[in-house]
Amino acid sequence: MQSLLNKKIILGISGGIAAYKCAELARLLIQEGAGVQVVMTEAAQQFVTPVTMQALTGNPVYTSQWDSSVANNMAHIELSRAADAILIAPASADLMAKLSLGLADDLLTTLCLARDCPLLLAPAMNKQMWDHAATQRSAQRLIKDQVTLLGPASGFQACGEVGFGRMLEPIQITEQLIAFFQKKPLTGKRVLITAGPTFEAIDPVRGITNLSSGKMGFAIARAAVEAGAEVHLVAGPCELATPLEATGKITRTNVVSAKEMHTATMQSADCDIFFAVAAVADWGIAKPAKEKIKRQGRLAPNLEFIANPDILMDAAKLVQNKSGKLRPYCVGFAAESTDLANHADEKRKRKGIPMIVGNIGPDTFGSDLNQLLIIHEGGTKKFAKAQKLELARQLIAFVANKI
Repeated sequence: MQSLLNKKIILGISGGIAAYKCAELARLLIQEGAGVQVVMTEAAQQFVTPVTMQALTGNPVYTSQWDSSVANNMAHIELSRAADAILIAPASADLMAKLSLGLADDLLTTLCLARDCPLLLAPAMNKQMWDHAATQRSAQRLIKDQVTLLGPASGFQACGEVGFGRMLEPIQITEQLIAFFQKKPLTGKRVLITAGPTFEAIDPVRGITNLSSGKMGFAIARAAVEAGAEVHLVAGPCELATPLEATGKITRTNVVSAKEMHTATMQSADCDIFFAVAAVADWGIAKPAKEKIKRQGRLAPNLEFIANPDILMDAAKLVQNKSGKLRPYCVGFAAESTDLANHADEKRKRKGIPMIVGNIGPDTFGSDLNQLLIIHEGGTKKFAKAQKLELARQLIAFVANKI
């Protein structure tokens, strides 16, 4: 899946040690289907060469506003008119200051001033430079002028110090650029998502769980952020990274058991949409052993099971949330071994929810692929087999039209 297919991106590189990461950034953008045209400042060429960037992108690299290779000798006009977006990474403190004041003394700043496409900056500088009042003024001016800032992040810096000012990693910048181009039907909405398995302890080292990887739930979380929502992700035990964490639009609560997931969910049920994607254990152990249960020959221990709380049903029963709105629009998920359509619809009606999503096929667990059957009050809809992120985007768009 190429999420930037046919997008034309001007990749601007200003002076800074983080410029070395732009080789990987260019590769990732091209891998996602984008056409990349590099424009470099004079300072940037001290860190990475135009030859390198030309080899990676397959396009000539522009470094001078006086480049006569452009037919009308107006590179700042021609380049920006052909672009879907200008992405500058790294964006130095000096470059941010110039752009915030409308100064244009080289090709990169000039084409930013002459642009008629979106401008995104990935700041990169020493932490004191980022914290300086002048840089913060520049950042606020740029944001007011509808420029999108990607980061910066906090972390180890080339100077040996630790703090904010570090450029986002190339994969994070790529993901945020992809998110930037997605439609925003959930702007202003709050979305709650449960994802992954739960783990019900038998003793301190054993437990009952399932094959859920969390990939579908995490894909929906990413798609919801892309669509403009504020997302709270309640995750069972899984090793997946929080999607689009650097945007600041997603919070994550890690839980283990079904009871913990129920508590976290109900505390955040004051939302607009609830996607109950997690594979929650229906039963737990009544009295987990405090110490490891030792094997006694061939005799198996007697385990007493108790029913876990029904997270989805309890969320669906909410008459109104704290803000006085109607209960969240609840979307359940179903994984069945037989007769998916009938079992899923029965589950939807029993839990009193408007929509349920059935996973088609037993091979979805742990896979990056899935296919979905949507059952809602007005009928059914099937989403063909695809990457889980692509399915998540389709699902978000479908739900957005229902609320």
